[in-house]
Amino acid sequence: MTSMSDKALLEVRSLAYDYNGKLAVDHINFSIQPGEFFGLLGPNGAGKSTTIACVSGLLSRFRGEMFFSGKSFSPAKNLSDRQHIGIVPQDLAIYEHLTARENLQTFGGLFGLSGKKLQQAIDRQLEIAGLTDRAKDLVKTYSGGMKRRLNLACGLIHQPQLVLLDEPTVGVDPQSRNHLFESLKQIQAEGTTILYTTHYMEEAERLCDRIGIMHGGKIIAIGSAKQLAIESGLPNSNLEEVFLKLTGRSLQDS
Repeated sequence: MTSMSDKALLEVRSLAYDYNGKLAVDHINFSIQPGEFFGLLGPNGAGKSTTIACVSGLLSRFRGEMFFSGKSFSPAKNLSDRQHIGIVPQDLAIYEHLTARENLQTFGGLFGLSGKKLQQAIDRQLEIAGLTDRAKDLVKTYSGGMKRRLNLACGLIHQPQLVLLDEPTVGVDPQSRNHLFESLKQIQAEGTTILYTTHYMEEAERLCDRIGIMHGGKIIAIGSAKQLAIESGLPNSNLEEVFLKLTGRSLQDS
């Protein structure tokens, strides 16, 4: 089956996922264009991480359809589909008893890289992550920010077309956070497409070309920060004010 939106790199149609009968993702639709930085913005529990898990193949029993470059896409079932994506999870997915270089060798090998091509990819990612000088040190000696930067590098080692980042700046110091932002804008400029989840308004406003606002498992609005402000009737407001108008000011603890 082929998608009608052939220009989109990723298209998600009526995606739904429930935990014990409670919908965490409620029949959402969105598409991402090649080279776009697309954000999913919402509070904890909005369904962002579940969406990322479905798109990445970590969850398989969802309802709905996905397409990649116009073709049916199912990374949970097809190994070949996984080659197109890189995943940077919210929880660190690196080996602390290995060095940064050994981590990158491990993840690169999982994607079939070897020899000179693997070593070049490792050197490149160490440079992007700002870890070249600490490449031979055990990861357990790293700061939290350094671990986050290595986490990103491991997700990029095979140069995927689409990178999925699930709240990658949680617990990160300002310097490492800024370095992550600069690295992401650099890889976007080189042609990588990015799907980024966050609950930080300033991150979404600074990084994203378009933003999908999630609330209660639904995407309730999509557009650039400027478009969202205009469409919500707050043309001169920042993204936080727009977000609060669209989602309400009640606490989202449940």
